[in-house]
Order: sequence, then structure tokens, then C-alpha cells
Amino acid sequence: MVRLDAWLACGVMVSTAATDAVYVMFNSAVSAKRRVPAATWSSVWYLLSAFAVISYTKNWVYVCFAAVGSWIGAYLSMTILQRARGRKAAV
Repeated sequence: MVRLDAWLACGVMVSTAATDAVYVMFNSAVSAKRRVPAATWSSVWYLLSAFAVISYTKNWVYVCFAAVGSWIGAYLSMTILQRARGRKAAV
């Protein structure tokens, strides 16, 4: 028989809902070609996904590095996409 921890199950459900909601906001910002919101939502997305990082490293400080890296990556990729689209429009 499987024993469930009600608080853990509730936590998993809430964190999954929050992560999916943030993912939708991230995709919306990317679709709208908004760099700062896309980068910010990406960073929040990684913060919500941080449980895996914490469980593997046992040190929450690495989560901050993951969030900053996520922000930078999303911002740079949006910049590249906007420049590429700008060149296509000029041709």
C-alpha cells in the first residue's frame, strides 16, 4: 500500500501549477517579442524549478546562479531573434 503525504502532494500540485503558469507567461512574452518580460519570466521559471537543483546539490545558493543564467539566456536569445527578424524585414 502506498502512503501519501497530503502536504507534499499539495505542494507538488501548487508548484506544478505555478511552473506551468509561468511557462505560459514566458511563451507569451517570447511570442510578443518582449525581451525583458521574457527574460524575467524565464528566471522565475527556473526559480520554481529549483527543487531539483537543491535536492542534487544540497545548497540553495546555486539556484540564484541558475536564475541569473536563465535570465541572461532568454534575454540574449530574444535579442538575436529580434535582430534576425529586423534583417528579414529590411530585405
